Amino acid sequence: MSWQTGGAPAAPREELLAIGEVCARTGLSARTVRYYEELGLLPGVRRRAGGRRVYGPEELERLRFIQRLQLLGLSLAEIRELNAVHAVGGSTLAMLERLDELLARRLAELDGRIAELTRLRDQIEKYRARAASRAGALRAARGRGTRRGGRMSGREARE
Repeated sequence: MSWQTGGAPAAPREELLAIGEVCARTGLSARTVRYYEELGLLPGVRRRAGGRRVYGPEELERLRFIQRLQLLGLSLAEIRELNAVHAVGGSTLAMLERLDELLARRLAELDGRIAELTRLRDQIEKYRARAASRAGALRAARGRGTRRGGRMSGREARE
């Protein structure tokens, strides 16, 4: 008998995991897993007779999917929106089109950020070159100063 079906013969046993095992497999904290459930990102979490949550392969895969979407830069609100579209009918055309729209927007944001970082990198390279040039001039001035009895002029010391 299965606790899920209330007496019907059990289907082939699905591995059910306690929240601690789910956390170990996903790297998420128990608080995060419960938060995702509260947000509706993890619907239908089952509970044992004592009220403890148990998670099957579907929930584990959904958590991994949420993690992948977050790595792509989607917010939890965007993930919730996709989740709602998915709940209506699986991987529907509408869901896939919306995912494409969200990812296209994220790519545009990333391209903008990369352009900003490239400009910043160029500026830093220029500052480094300028600093290296000034340091070289100071080294040369010190070298000249020590040849004249070990003293530098006031101007040389300031450079």
